Amino acid sequence: MKNRIVATLLAIMLMTVLAACSSTPAAQNNDADANQTAKALNYDGSAVEVVFYNTMGANLSAVLETYIAEFNKLYPNITVTSTNVGNYDDCRDQISTEITVGNQPNIAYCYPDHVALYNLAGAVATLDDMIASDTVITRADGTTEILGLTDEQVADFIEGYYNEGKEFGDGKMYTMPLSKSTEVLYYNKTFFDANGLTVPTTWDELEAVCAKIKEIDPESIPLGYDSESNWFITMCEQYNSGYTSATGDHYLFDNEQNHAFIKKFNEWYNKGYLTTQKLYGAYTSGLFTTLEGVKSYMSIGSSAGATYQRPAATADGSYPFEVGIATIPQVDAANAKVISQGPSLCIFNKANEQEVIASWLFVKFLTTNVNFQAEFGMASGYVPVIKSVTANPVYADFIAKADGGNYVSALAAKVCLEQKDAYYTSPAFNGSSEARDQVGALLSKCLVLTGDDVDAQIATAFADAVAECEYAN
Repeated sequence: MKNRIVATLLAIMLMTVLAACSSTPAAQNNDADANQTAKALNYDGSAVEVVFYNTMGANLSAVLETYIAEFNKLYPNITVTSTNVGNYDDCRDQISTEITVGNQPNIAYCYPDHVALYNLAGAVATLDDMIASDTVITRADGTTEILGLTDEQVADFIEGYYNEGKEFGDGKMYTMPLSKSTEVLYYNKTFFDANGLTVPTTWDELEAVCAKIKEIDPESIPLGYDSESNWFITMCEQYNSGYTSATGDHYLFDNEQNHAFIKKFNEWYNKGYLTTQKLYGAYTSGLFTTLEGVKSYMSIGSSAGATYQRPAATADGSYPFEVGIATIPQVDAANAKVISQGPSLCIFNKANEQEVIASWLFVKFLTTNVNFQAEFGMASGYVPVIKSVTANPVYADFIAKADGGNYVSALAAKVCLEQKDAYYTSPAFNGSSEARDQVGALLSKCLVLTGDDVDAQIATAFADAVAECEYAN
């Protein structure tokens, strides 16, 4: 409820400033944004400051500052100021307030629903004209580059990560991917090998494996799934059954196919096959890594949290069991769909168009620089967004060491890179975050249903979730 109230107040503030200040650069409509971006192609090299809001801790800030210094060698006229503003929600809330007075930063960490909120005031610059620009720029060291992206640079991005920037309903590009994570299936490889279990590639196979695990260890909960929202959204994508739309009717998830997979998961829960973060009361990695009492042997969670899915080392430095990592189960293993998460970068409109293009040059530098992507990925646990990162010898060595013990984070990154063609993103609009919250709550609620009228209870839960989404927006 608190998050809904905050989001509603922010939306009201931004719509108010849009109505009051529609002629100002911070509150132009999408067509005006595109025009401003086009004007910014006339880069004059004047001295500007670029303020970058992010949520980086000390270790990642150190990596960033190193590459800000590298960027300044090429563009000494651009002063980049990195500012930590807390967590992702803190960043969103502060920027939303600053937009109302035209004092937003130049660049920010963002998630798609953040951008949709900022765009109630037309505050985010579209990137298409800059990406397409062939304007030649001479850097301080005498070398040149085009302002935009080459065909090779665009092709180097992992497609699902890059396309997230175009999920806003108008086909325009609003963000660039910085670093990403996804969900992977962690499994107790030692247990699987000892019991002749095969890692499931489909949900039907997962059901069969859960049944076998319950036979071997009746007290176990075979599977822990950390994010109820991710699970629901992913199933919609795998079934192509409808979740949300950025245009028209936003909330599409109340349909027969989605009722059916929820019913199946309800049956699994009541057989003791699974739990989730909300129902367990904590991240389910705790069940996966424990050596005593009730335990799980599979865990679906963030690839960036691989070290939390590894049991504590023993006195001699070894691990009680080896962790295996695989792609999450699929409806159709030949047409895999895996969620894309993690921060992107957006650029804000400014009265000084030179700040917009300077911001783009810095964003381009971070997102296409192989060395930065490699170093930032290893420091953060996130996955680099460009395929050529494997050309970095340090990163290649990191991946080569991948195992289920000391280098479990490398193993997670390896799996993420191998499944690069499977990533999807969901439509972004003002209200998309509410939909995400509601379907997560819906799944949790439906898992525990019992009685002779479970189908009717599921139908009611879906209708209520859609009503909550519509009420909130």
